[in-house]
Amino acid sequence: LSLSTHTHTQAHIYIHRIILLMAVTMHAKSDSEVTSIDASSPPRSPRRPLYYVQSPSQHDVEKMSYGSSPFGSPGHHYHCSPIHHSRESSTSRFSASLKNARHPAAWKRIQPRHEDHADDDDEDDDEGNDEGSGNHVRFYVVCFVFSFVLLFTIFSLILWAASLPYKPEIFVKIMVFHGFTIQAGMDGTGVPTDMLTLNSTIKIFYRNPATFFGLHVTSTPLELHYYQLKVASGYVKKFYQSRKSQRIIAAAVLGNQVPLYGGVPVLSGARDHLESVSVPLNLTFVMRSRAHVLGRLVQPKFYRRILCEVTLKGNRLGKPHNLTNSCIYK
Repeated sequence: LSLSTHTHTQAHIYIHRIILLMAVTMHAKSDSEVTSIDASSPPRSPRRPLYYVQSPSQHDVEKMSYGSSPFGSPGHHYHCSPIHHSRESSTSRFSASLKNARHPAAWKRIQPRHEDHADDDDEDDDEGNDEGSGNHVRFYVVCFVFSFVLLFTIFSLILWAASLPYKPEIFVKIMVFHGFTIQAGMDGTGVPTDMLTLNSTIKIFYRNPATFFGLHVTSTPLELHYYQLKVASGYVKKFYQSRKSQRIIAAAVLGNQVPLYGGVPVLSGARDHLESVSVPLNLTFVMRSRAHVLGRLVQPKFYRRILCEVTLKGNRLGKPHNLTNSCIYK
């Protein structure tokens, strides 16, 4: 019985070993089949990443087109037979040729040159057009300035010519000798001589007949001479005479301690009888009138030289001398 039991136990051990060996053999066979199936089937390429394109440059376009193209994807390493290697090389050559055919990099290198030449031609044309238009503008500006100056000059000449007939009316009305004295004295160098003191007033009528401009009036000194000897002088204050208006100008003509040096014989020794003295004198001055017709651009000027003859009489002191018909106007 013990022998049979031992024999039965060994039999079970052998059967269990056989089962384990068969299981190991079947597992190894399944692994080899899976390996052969994987090797025989073409490898799957990894999932391609998604690209987001936003205004790429030329270099980025080339790079992205190469990276996103299924032919430009990096090659897979096949751990298989030489058939797969030859398929990979032919696929690479085909993808390279297709990439070169479809990728316009070379054309892009050549095309900008033509575009540059076209742009240069367009720029030259634009520059020529700009230069031509600039010349036209300068020509028009010069013509406008010349026309404006010419028209303005003609207009100014017309205004100047139109103002000439409106000469101011000037005449001396009266002159009054208020008094005169003769006394002995000395000049500035100490030479003894007779000294004359004279006080007189003159009234001048002035009228501006112009209808479209006023007059700025000045005068040279009013000088009273006995031949070449100046015995008295006076001044007219500057004034403005509006259009179509008139006034009476009063000016004082004075002589204070004027040395005679014997130049007035009628006054020599006449200190005691001045009432009988009669001395012919000449009054001279120039009235200057200037009009501002067009600002300071058109300024017609009117000069009136006046020469009046008047007689100083000792018995007519304080009485007016009418000089209306005793003056010469030039």
